[in-house]
Amino acid sequence: MSDSLITIVAIFLAAILMFIFPLMSIAERSDDIAQLTVQSAVTEFVNTCVNTGKITMDEYNKLVNKISATGNTYDVEIEVKVVDENVGKKSAWTQGTVYGENNYYSVYTSQIMNYMASMEGEGDGVYTMKEGDIISVSVKNSNKTLSQTIRGIFYSISGSGTYQIAAQSSGMVGSNGTSY
Repeated sequence: MSDSLITIVAIFLAAILMFIFPLMSIAERSDDIAQLTVQSAVTEFVNTCVNTGKITMDEYNKLVNKISATGNTYDVEIEVKVVDENVGKKSAWTQGTVYGENNYYSVYTSQIMNYMASMEGEGDGVYTMKEGDIISVSVKNSNKTLSQTIRGIFYSISGSGTYQIAAQSSGMVGSNGTSY
């Protein structure tokens, strides 16, 4: 009886080694590829916005389509820190092009999307930035990937609120988004 029990345990361990661990490895590799795809898409989006000085609905939709192609769902957060060129009264600066002395106020994703949606008929959904504004984009997955599920089965340490795939990029706008 003990020989058959040892045989059953050995078969079970062999099945785990032959099927489960390779599946975990493939799932981890899939997450790595998704991570690279998302990071490059976010960097490309930020570079386009920084170079043109505009956030367009078309560019945003391209970003969402590229990252959705990985098979996961994502939360996209955009923050634009708008430079307030009203230099304080106590300052000796006479122009607002000194970036270290300017104040910034933030505009977030929902405000940008609402603005672009309201302007879609007249301006094709464009949020215009000016020189010195800072754009920051953060993306993280909102669903559980296969590797997270498998890891959750075997390791009770990994939390349910953690995300596996995340990307972040930011840059300062170097050109004015309006065309003269």
